Amino acid sequence: MTTFAPAVVAWSGSPYDDRPLVVLLHGRGSDETDIIGLADHLPKDLTYEAVRAPIAEGGGYAWFANRGIGRPIAESLADTMAWFRSWLDEVAPAGRPVVLVGFSGGAAFAGGLVLDEPGRYTGAAVLSGTLPFDAGVPTTPGRLAGLPVLVAHGETDMVIPADLLGRTWSYLHGEAESLTTGVLDPGGHGISHDVLRELQIWLGDLTTSDEESS
Repeated sequence: MTTFAPAVVAWSGSPYDDRPLVVLLHGRGSDETDIIGLADHLPKDLTYEAVRAPIAEGGGYAWFANRGIGRPIAESLADTMAWFRSWLDEVAPAGRPVVLVGFSGGAAFAGGLVLDEPGRYTGAAVLSGTLPFDAGVPTTPGRLAGLPVLVAHGETDMVIPADLLGRTWSYLHGEAESLTTGVLDPGGHGISHDVLRELQIWLGDLTTSDEESS
């Protein structure tokens, strides 16, 4: 197993460790300082932690080595997921609600985490990205049964291959059996104001219902 440096984290929102934790996962070649800005537009009573991916790449960082855009190498994904889980176990002991919000490469990483261990997470948002198909994590029927998922794609996204976006959309709206909210945005590869508004609503509804059921 590859050894990585300790996680570098930026945080925002509620300082209390009994609040739901929203983990923000940046895109490939970016870092935690970019995506933490989303927290300014999301529900204020939650804790937000943006984690820097562990693999240096160009001027930023990546969540896994790949064999093409949106196609992780299985061994690399397994190593980085193990590293992430070690960090998460320290900051969010079992019982604390954890929601993953990933953009682009971070969306694929979020997808890998929930597919590998669906019972660990309260929900996941897959924004302008694909699930990590054929990368060593299960994508079997019913794998995400009952898990709230927000999936948002830009209709003119020229970064993530169209076949992977379509496969992700179809799986999350069908075989996965997740509680999927889908947003098709007319824009490209990014988080538009409309997608951000849908994320805000989804996240607020998700964490409110989770608190009411606990």
